[in-house]
Formats: sequence, C-alpha cells, structure tokens
Amino acid sequence: MQNTATPTHCPYCALQCGMNLAPAADGTVEVTERADFPVNRGALCGKGRTAPALLSSRVRLTSPLVRSGDGTLVPASWEEALGRIAGNLARTRAEHGADALGVFGGGGLTNEKAYTLGKFARVVLGTSQIDYNGRFCMSSAAAAGVKAFGLDRGLPFPLEDIPRTGCVILVGSNPAETMPPSLRYFTELRENGGTLIVVDPRRTKTAEQADLHLAPRPGTDLALALGMLHLVVAEGRVDEEYVEERTAGWEDARAAAMAHWPEYVERITGVSVPDLREAVRLFCAPEAAMVLTARGPEQQAKGTDTVGAWINLCLATGRAGRPRSGYGCLTGQGNGQGGREHGQKADQLPGYRKLTDPAARRHVAEVWGVDPDSLPGPGRSAYELLDALGTDIRSLLLMGSNPVVSAPRAAHVEERLRSLDFLAVCDVVLSETAALADVVLPVTQWAEETGTTTSLEGRVLLRRRAVSPPDGVRSDLEVLHELAARLGVEKGFPTEPEEVFEELRRASAGGPADYSGIDYRRLAEENGVFWPCPAPNDTDGTTGVTRTAGVARTAGTRATGTGGTGAAVRHPGTPRLFLDRFATDDGRARFVPVSHRPSAEEPDDEYPVLLTTGRVVAQYQSGAQTRRVDELNAAAPGPFVEVHPRLAARLGAAEGDPVAVVSRRGRAVAPARITTGIRPDTVFMPFHWPGEGRANTLTNPALDPTSRMPEFKVCAVRVEAVTEAGTTTGTP
Repeated sequence: MQNTATPTHCPYCALQCGMNLAPAADGTVEVTERADFPVNRGALCGKGRTAPALLSSRVRLTSPLVRSGDGTLVPASWEEALGRIAGNLARTRAEHGADALGVFGGGGLTNEKAYTLGKFARVVLGTSQIDYNGRFCMSSAAAAGVKAFGLDRGLPFPLEDIPRTGCVILVGSNPAETMPPSLRYFTELRENGGTLIVVDPRRTKTAEQADLHLAPRPGTDLALALGMLHLVVAEGRVDEEYVEERTAGWEDARAAAMAHWPEYVERITGVSVPDLREAVRLFCAPEAAMVLTARGPEQQAKGTDTVGAWINLCLATGRAGRPRSGYGCLTGQGNGQGGREHGQKADQLPGYRKLTDPAARRHVAEVWGVDPDSLPGPGRSAYELLDALGTDIRSLLLMGSNPVVSAPRAAHVEERLRSLDFLAVCDVVLSETAALADVVLPVTQWAEETGTTTSLEGRVLLRRRAVSPPDGVRSDLEVLHELAARLGVEKGFPTEPEEVFEELRRASAGGPADYSGIDYRRLAEENGVFWPCPAPNDTDGTTGVTRTAGVARTAGTRATGTGGTGAAVRHPGTPRLFLDRFATDDGRARFVPVSHRPSAEEPDDEYPVLLTTGRVVAQYQSGAQTRRVDELNAAAPGPFVEVHPRLAARLGAAEGDPVAVVSRRGRAVAPARITTGIRPDTVFMPFHWPGEGRANTLTNPALDPTSRMPEFKVCAVRVEAVTEAGTTTGTP
C-alpha cells in the first residue's frame, strides 16, 4: 500500500513539532509520528495529537457570514462578503483618511500571510495602523535583545545545545505545560550532570523538576537578576577578559547592580539570601550556562529592563556568544518569530528592517514597485491600536487573533470593538471576536494550505498542505488578493504561497532576518533552515548581511553547490549566532544599566493580593481552537483560581468553591483550586476562557515604554468568596 502520509508541522506553539498527517479509514485525518524532525523526534503533546479535530466542518466555519438587518450573522456569498469589506474600507478611507483604517494580525499566520498583510496595509490601504498579537508575547525580549546584541532572534542557538550546557536558569517559563515536548531537553540536561534553576512564583510542573526553585513575588524578576549580578561582582565571578574584549558599557551596569545588595533584594522578592547565593554558585560553576526567559519576566511594564538585567548577568559571566552558552527567549506562538520579522508589526518592514530607515524603505519599495515616500510611517502598538478603535480608527480588518479573550483590560477592548463603524474578521472558527464582526470570512488552516513558519530557534520550516479545505473556504492570501483588486490594486498580491515566499526572499535580502538563500526545496530537503541565510552571491559578506547578523565564520559553516568550478556557494543557514561578533557596529555586546522599580500597580488595602496569569497544558492561547476539541475540554474544562491554603482559609473557601477576583478593571469568577504551589500573597488564573472567568478582564494594560508590552503578569486584586446567594466576602 502506498504511503500517503504528508510530513508537516503542528499548528500550535513555537516548537512547531514535526508530524505526519495521513487519511484514516473513516475519512478523517490522523496524526502519525514523524521521528525525522530533530526538535520533537516524534513526540507530541495532546494538542498536537488532536489537532486534526479542527479540520471537521462540525467545529469550523465553511461560509462567509454578514451582519443582517436584525443584527444577526447570516450566511452570504463570497462576492457579497468581499464587496461589503472593500466598500466599507474604501468609504472609511474617503471620509476619514487612511489612518482611520486598522489592521490587526496574529502570531499564528504563516510568513507568507504576515508578509502579505503588512504589504496590503501599507500599499493598498496606505495606513500606518497595523500591529499584531505577537506584541503581547515576546516583544520585551526582542527589544532587550536588540539593545544588547543588535539583533533579536528568540534563541540564538538550537534547542539541541540545552542538554550540553552546564546550567540553565529558566525564568517565568513552564514548558512542561506550555510546550511539553521541549521538557526532554531539560531532563537530558540534568541527566548529563547539568543543573536547572527555575524562577517562578508558582511551583509548576517544571519547577518540580528543578535543582533549585526560586519563587519571587510577581513583578520582582528585575530585582532578582540585579541581586544575582551584585553577588557575581562581590564574589569575584566576573569574566573580566570577556567583558574587556567583547562588551561595552560594563561600568554603568555594574554600578546599577551594586545598588541591589542581597538583603535588599530578599526584602523585595521574598527570595532568601542563601538561595540567591546558591543560584549564583550553580550558574557560575560550569564552563557554559544559559538564561532562558518567557512571558513571566517579559509581560511586565518593565519587561525590557527585566530581560536586560538577565542579559547583563550573561554578559558579566561571559555566557553569551560562546558555545553552549547564551541568553534566549522561549517564543510562545507558532509563528511568533516569523510574524514579527516580515512587516505586520507597527514599526517594521520585511527582513526585520526598521520602517524609519530610509535605506530599508527604498529596498522594500523597489521590491513592491512603489515610491518609498508612499509608505506610511510607524503606527500604534497592539494595545494602543485596540484602544483607539471607534475613535481614531473607524474600520478594522483582523486576521488570526481573538483580542476579546487575549487582550489586557479585555472588557474595554470588547467595548472598543463594538464601537467600530465596521469590523471584518478572517478566521477558521467563530471566535468571540469574530462573533462581533460585520463580516466574517472562513479561511483555510494549517493542514489545508502550504506555507512557512519560523520556530523559536529561528529555524524556517515548511508546512505542507495535506488535505483539501471544505467547499466555501478560501485562503487568507486569496482574501487579500481579492480585496486588493476591489480597492484598485490588481497586481502584487499573488495567491500561491511559494510565489509570495519568493518575493519575501527578495524583500528580506540584506536585512537582519535575511531569508534570501532559502527556498521551498531547501526547506523540504533539510528539515528547515536557520536564518540569516543570504543568497549565494551574498555569502562573502559584501552586502553587509552577515556582518549585520553577527554570523559566526567558523570552519564548516558553508556548503558548496553541486556545480563545478565557479559554482555558487550555498549558505547553510546560521544555527548559532554571535560566536565571532555581535550584530552591533563594533561587534561588541552592550550592557544596559537598569534598576528595580515597582510594578505599575502594587497591592494596597483595597486590592491586597497579586494576580498572575498563564496557560494550562490542554488549552492554547485564547482557546478559540482548543476549546472546540472534546478531548482537550475534558482535560481542562474551564477557568480556575489557584489560591494558597492560608488565603483560602481567610476567605472560608474550599476546593471548587466559586471565588471572585476583582481588579480596578473588572471582576472574574471561577472555582478555587487550593494549592501550596503558589505564594500566599498571589493568585493565578489561566487566560484561555471568555465570559465570567475571563482572566484578562482583570489584567493591567500599563505598557513597557520600549516594547509597548502590557503588564499581563502582575496586577493588584482582591479575592472574594461567592456565597449561594451571590454575595461575597473579600480578602482582609
């Protein structure tokens, strides 16, 4: 029997685990193991195993929907739906100007879609008002990485390096639940004699496996990192030779850290001085070590400075730009890395170019066939864009995002969405945001289309089409092509993903995220290619591509083509960045002096408890997809509030009792889950659900001044027990 399985990748997190899809005897699609992909080697979490359930017409959209005269969404033809969208966008632009049009994308869109969406906003609509939900994911780590290294790539080394290092400090990450197949890297680290330090206010499943668990008060990760750097200096553990040869700015960063002595840090964080000293000892003892951050330290109004402090710790100890060492960010969304590289972010053009750079504008404008001066400047960041809906922004086109559930201060964002003159949503399912739209377009999903994504390693991957979409469903590329034509731009918006990728290659050439040496054939043959990967004629560095990207020029980093004398040299991609130099003008990494400051909202008499938020293993992001899978819902049926026993006793709440969590922005109610695995001064809620238990009703939209990241991870709340009569008794 002929093997009809199609090799592809999971639609969920940034691991982008390899899988095979094969037709089953009952007409459905089943996932089979794909052991050849090195990241997961066949292993999948429950979300990956059940992903084909989303292909069923029972759970997804198969017809365009339009808002009828009585306010309900009713089926319509594609002609009518596209006509309504184009007509309303044109009307808004004519009456209020191009910047009254907003575009909001998602970190799950393929590179081809993200690229085309950014081009559509700037070329067809002429608006500056475009951003995406990846701003809520890793933007603080990206900003800190650019400041320190001159370049942001989530991991500047492959995951396979983790088991080979000596110590990993994992800050604000719970991969045992957020990306389970990655946990084996940390297990192998310990099996090889390395140590794992987990920094998290909760004793998560990941923290349970750590050699040392530090449980700081939410919002104090910055002070913790500074306290560790203070001890590195005081104990004579600075790698003076490395600091002298490969960095700049040490003296100012050192002075800032020395103001954070251990006892002071203990008072701020709740982490004892002996534990601080032990963490420094474990980190500095081996020859190689890493710091990996995730949303915990990043989703704060001081997230960029917090990540910067952890980078400073790496630099002071010589743990960056060396084999098996470095700082990295564990990107969350499936294409969170690629999604921010190619133009759907408010301030960027393809190739990770800056929209304010005249040379970048000229290059991209030439590829697009437009005047550089016609390209708008940077627009609002994600939350600021959502906050402006219904006032400055009158019409919105949204793809691949569900801000009604995922945005901070979600009730306010929902209100702003309702206030729009016009909202169009492209999605696979009728999400909570799509349910508010004037027009909803049903689009293809991961297994029904071909396209590329870029994993948390910076590995560009090829997802292959394995099944045909249902009748009535079109791709996002087809949607943008049709809308562009209706708005007067008939060329430049192809519908074939490979054709889009070929244009993306040209647009990215010479930029920090250079994909010009990558094509679909290479991706299929090589199981992905790490960027930067310049085109053959750029591999000598004459374009500045590799100098900009800090590519290591070590033996064996080039592969020769199959031709004879004079054949082009094919760049192999760059699994490890910064081994020779950093991506700054002088090749040196930059220390950035930072100091602890309070969170935007500290506890007080009215709101005496801290709330932090996160994910559970069986659900993903806003839950728009996973909440439609029966097996996943059985494992995680609804929201909950993690409460320490001491706090529960004060409330008089037992396991499973409803409790209300109240912030200055709203109120959420969910069953109590009583556990000693959380600090007594903190409660935790997962953010996957809408309605009464919506965690993001409570969260604080205070923004980091650099990354514009909202402060999801810490806000002041009070907790109340809910009686049968509906009354509450609050935290004392």
